[in-house]
Amino acid sequence: MKFATIPDGTRDGRVVMVSRDTRRSRPLDPLAHTLQQVLDDWRHLEARLQAIYADFDEHESSADSSFDPRATLAPLPRAFHWVDGSAYVPHIELVRRARGAAMPPEFWTEPIVYQGGSDDLIGPFADVPFVSVEHGIDFEAELGVIVTDVPLGTSAASAGDNIKLLTLLNDWSLRALIPQELAKGFGFYQSKPATGFGGIVVTPDELGSAWDGKRATGAVEIHRSGIPFGCPMAGIDMTFDFTTLIAHVARTRRLGAGTIVGAGTITNRDETRGSACIAERRAREIISLGSATTPYLGFGETVRIEMFDAQRRSIFGPIEQRVISADPLNLQYVVPSTTQGSDGGALSSRDPA
Repeated sequence: MKFATIPDGTRDGRVVMVSRDTRRSRPLDPLAHTLQQVLDDWRHLEARLQAIYADFDEHESSADSSFDPRATLAPLPRAFHWVDGSAYVPHIELVRRARGAAMPPEFWTEPIVYQGGSDDLIGPFADVPFVSVEHGIDFEAELGVIVTDVPLGTSAASAGDNIKLLTLLNDWSLRALIPQELAKGFGFYQSKPATGFGGIVVTPDELGSAWDGKRATGAVEIHRSGIPFGCPMAGIDMTFDFTTLIAHVARTRRLGAGTIVGAGTITNRDETRGSACIAERRAREIISLGSATTPYLGFGETVRIEMFDAQRRSIFGPIEQRVISADPLNLQYVVPSTTQGSDGGALSSRDPA
């Protein structure tokens, strides 16, 4: 099954089911109005949702609408819990090597995670405002899972039962702010602004053999201002799979339905696959050339992230976000509405009133 959230003038938007070819959508009212409601009641709704999806995928209805990925919000415009890990340990190793830092051996045996801000998640085509380019604006292409209620102490062996949806995301980072926050021993916060998400979330079965119950395989393509930047393979060099990440974060707490668990920057040891963030490319340059030559993002640049299946069909829809200056904006929070932007895309909560 595939789902998306569209603007309806409320903070959490309206959930719709998306056809397998992503050409049509169908509302789920009165079954559920938001994706969070779907996740809250997944155990009771799943069979009915599957029946709706089977009919929807084969037959059109008067309730159906054409689906426009540009008119979507983040699947969960605000989530109760967003936790991001660093499952691709070769990424950590590479970045630490570039700055001459030792690699703690426990990094290979136990995941590291941080809890991100989840009250303001960004839609796939929203402009993203930043205060200053001096902060070192960077993107991070990642995959994540969305779970139903995870009990305290859940093991990796049983955590897979809680994975209900997969998502594509852009974990924006401010590289110049990270060192000073980490030096205080209590980061991240300012260095991790709001996260961007692909407009479509999918149940694991939509990936077929590209999902093994723990990790997804396949290439994630990244473009910077229209120029290819990287095409890493998600299933390669992933030290900790999603079930291990879930068990780690559930060691001392329950996870509520709708919790998003990210796997961190996708990284391959094979340098020909490129990179999923600028910091990694800069680290490779420092190691091979002695200094970094690739700049971080400037205002007006765009980042496009997309993952395709074996038939070259977009799985989550593209993330295509533009970096803009926050200075001239009215930064008052604006509830997402059905108002259309100049490009035909729906305005997100990040757009000026």
